[in-house]
Amino acid sequence: MSSSTSPATPSPSGHAAHGGGSVGVMVAALGVVFGDIGTSPLYAFKETLNPEHGVAFTPDAVLGLLSLIFWGLMVVVTLKYVTFVLRADYDGEGGILALQALARRSVDEARTPYWVWRLLGLLGLIGAAMFYGDSLITPAISVLSAVEGLEVEAHALKPFVVPITMAILVALFAVQRHGTHVVGKVFGPVMLLWFVVLGLAGLMQVLKQPQVLAALDPSRAVGFLVTHRAQSLAVLGAVFLAFTGGEALYADMGHFGARPIRIAWLFVAMPGLVLNYFGQGALVLANPGAIDNPFFRMFPSWAVLPMVVLAAMATVIASQAVISGAFSLTAQAMRMGYLPRMRIVQTSGTAIGQIYVPGINWMLMVGVLLLVVGFGSSSALSAAYGIAVSITMVTTTLLASVVAYKLWRWNRVAVIVGASVFAAIDLTFVVANSLKVAQGGWLTLAVAALVMVLFTTWSKGRRLGLKAAEAQQLPLEPFIESLAGDMPHRVSGTAVFLNRDAVSVPHALLHNLKHNQVLHAQVIVLVVQSSPTPRVDAANRIVARDLGHGIWAVTANHGFMERPDVPEFIRIFAYQKGLACEAMSTSYFTSRASVTAEQLPGMNPVRQALFSWLQRNAGRASDYFELPGNRLVEMGQRN
Repeated sequence: MSSSTSPATPSPSGHAAHGGGSVGVMVAALGVVFGDIGTSPLYAFKETLNPEHGVAFTPDAVLGLLSLIFWGLMVVVTLKYVTFVLRADYDGEGGILALQALARRSVDEARTPYWVWRLLGLLGLIGAAMFYGDSLITPAISVLSAVEGLEVEAHALKPFVVPITMAILVALFAVQRHGTHVVGKVFGPVMLLWFVVLGLAGLMQVLKQPQVLAALDPSRAVGFLVTHRAQSLAVLGAVFLAFTGGEALYADMGHFGARPIRIAWLFVAMPGLVLNYFGQGALVLANPGAIDNPFFRMFPSWAVLPMVVLAAMATVIASQAVISGAFSLTAQAMRMGYLPRMRIVQTSGTAIGQIYVPGINWMLMVGVLLLVVGFGSSSALSAAYGIAVSITMVTTTLLASVVAYKLWRWNRVAVIVGASVFAAIDLTFVVANSLKVAQGGWLTLAVAALVMVLFTTWSKGRRLGLKAAEAQQLPLEPFIESLAGDMPHRVSGTAVFLNRDAVSVPHALLHNLKHNQVLHAQVIVLVVQSSPTPRVDAANRIVARDLGHGIWAVTANHGFMERPDVPEFIRIFAYQKGLACEAMSTSYFTSRASVTAEQLPGMNPVRQALFSWLQRNAGRASDYFELPGNRLVEMGQRN
């Protein structure tokens, strides 16, 4: 799952314009969507031939492995994602959390058993949590595998591979705060060049050994699995490396549209990948000694160094897509109530998807660098790769099947058969990758488990805290009526009080009256409400209620793909109602609540402590809601 890094121009509805199936959008999609899967040839085929799998090197084995890769790309990527899953857009958006929201919308909550409703939510959270594990592995294995190409030309450079990799990664994470809109302009052309070179290099080898095309016969794949029953699961775990990145085709749909992604895959990315894998197979058939690094050994010695540079650029692009995806997923999780507020920096004035989350950036950098140092090679890292992605693919299949049956009204038998086939394939890869848990796969599972604990702890603690706060709330309208009988001194300007709901008195308003004994000429009780949809129509953005005496109850709605910009909400409200709300005479009041352990019944002490820690370290409301610091008043509150 990754976020757009191309400098797209937003459409009037608020999201990046797709531009139909134009060549420019297709090239831009190449630079973001296919970065991860596009760099898989650097290490995937090499790992299928790893002697540790116990498969003897024979021409039949090579053809069988190639057939598995080819038909996996056809079924898992082309049929499942490109043909089926890309249809499941939620207001034009894709990604596991968008799919979760779409699946929940497709069923009637009132008529659906509670456990089914919770299961749909849990599947989305599991897929999202697994993505964070993938976010650590992808930059490490991609850049490391590219730099390892130096060893092909000069084995003496091997000690420098890890330091060079770390330097590239540090530079990559360091530039995140500047945004990706400038670099994004070259992402597409670089990836287009990458796929063209992949295809040409593979084609040259295939022309020399055309017998490699026998791998197009699916019976070769079946024959390999039958012949090597004992080793098949271990080999499938390596074959799966060729499909990692398939989720990005769906995750980035909102930034480019389904049509450009389909065209880019069918006419550029897939042909380049298939030709390159078959070229590597042809090379090892002719020269078994090339098995140590068949990708770089396809090129003449004079071209190795330029290919290392091009591969490094491609892997940086792949890493950038995953890092941006982690930023985007974090923002979505915050707005859906699964994570506490964190500081988000908008890095582009035109593309809403281009954001920077400092906390996530530096945590990812530390984790990725530790992986590079700890594993030391792409072959070692491949053991940690795959399990998280394969589990995410299972959750995608299940959620998309619910959407197909409930929302699209597809034939029940067809949905069951299709879901069963895809789920069987996905679960086979889950089992295959589980064999690598002890060799490193435990790491991504541990990261995903930690993220799941954070998701569920914050969501439950927040829900319990809101429930506890309800017991202390005063109803808003009777309170205003009581003020009218003995109205406090009114001062000029507008006061905006952020509140949990539009029917109770904000604690900040009570504290302001108690300590300052004044009321502004205009008072707005503002509720910022996140919608389970990616974006909210302009007509439904603001819902206002005039309570009299210059006091308004306003609800501002935003989607989980939109930034909750409170000053912008106030400008829209003032324009709609014809009110004067000058920016410099508008003050914003918030209260920072602290939920005690006694108000968290049903949570064990460990999770209570974790929730308290998350609460203390949550970002400030001024950062999250885009509030101007020079006009913000924050008041403490302990529930």
